[in-house]
Amino acid sequence: MVKRYDRLRQIRRLDPEKDFLRIYRLTSTYEFPWDFTRALELALYRTYAVPSIGRLLAETTELTDRSQKRYDDTALLLDAVVEHGFASAEGRTAIQRINRMHRSYDISDDDMRYVLCTFVVTPKRWIDAYGWRRLCDHELRACAAYYRTLGAHLGIRELPRTYEDFESFLDSYEAERFGWDEGARKVSDATLDLMGSWYGSLAPLAKGASLALLDDPLLRAFRYERPHPAARAAVRGALRLRGRAVRLLPPRRAPHYARQNPEIKGYPDGYELAALGTFPVPGVRGCPVPHGRRTP
Repeated sequence: MVKRYDRLRQIRRLDPEKDFLRIYRLTSTYEFPWDFTRALELALYRTYAVPSIGRLLAETTELTDRSQKRYDDTALLLDAVVEHGFASAEGRTAIQRINRMHRSYDISDDDMRYVLCTFVVTPKRWIDAYGWRRLCDHELRACAAYYRTLGAHLGIRELPRTYEDFESFLDSYEAERFGWDEGARKVSDATLDLMGSWYGSLAPLAKGASLALLDDPLLRAFRYERPHPAARAAVRGALRLRGRAVRLLPPRRAPHYARQNPEIKGYPDGYELAALGTFPVPGVRGCPVPHGRRTP
């Protein structure tokens, strides 16, 4: 019988630099699968507030016209690496698809680095606020090593090394780059509508709860009205209560991967990793989005 803190003790016996994949799996699929899903949704959402990212996503129309597919494909490709590892056939296929999609567009190294930082920092901050326990130092070091390795496979240069490095880069990048863009606002609206659609008639309530979770820099960047303090307190208080309730439950006996999430709706009959994501437009060479190339 596995007790509530047994896996934490197991994690602390591992080496976060050598066993980072094993630790990251234990943390994200056994200890906090629901929290990691919500946190990574928020991590990707944050990136829209950087105009160079939000504008590009709007121009591709993937997140505005095919929101559910884009959500599904992103989650499934990232999840394949977590589940199967970097050296596996599935992991290599997922990374190849991600690389081929990114290379079709004009994306700066700084923006790629920032997106990677959101994957490291946002889950830690979410779990500190709403999880049934805080992440330990081994988990933070393993998370940094995992995404440092993923970043290297994605060809991102000058990667942060420690969690503190990831956090410092994220905070300074957001302070410098967050800002208004009309296209980014459309992507934000489409994403909030998608998340609301998962709850049927409760969609307006779900959208309001999502807005209540956004911090002030995000609200300003998208020009949303600041939610009422009572709404913020109610939503965040409910999440904290959930965390306390989870602490009292028996620990998970089997891993839970993103592909098992009910929010993944586009592939009821299964999917092939090599077919996920976007593909170049026939007859169009280079970036299919009509904008000027940036100087490297």
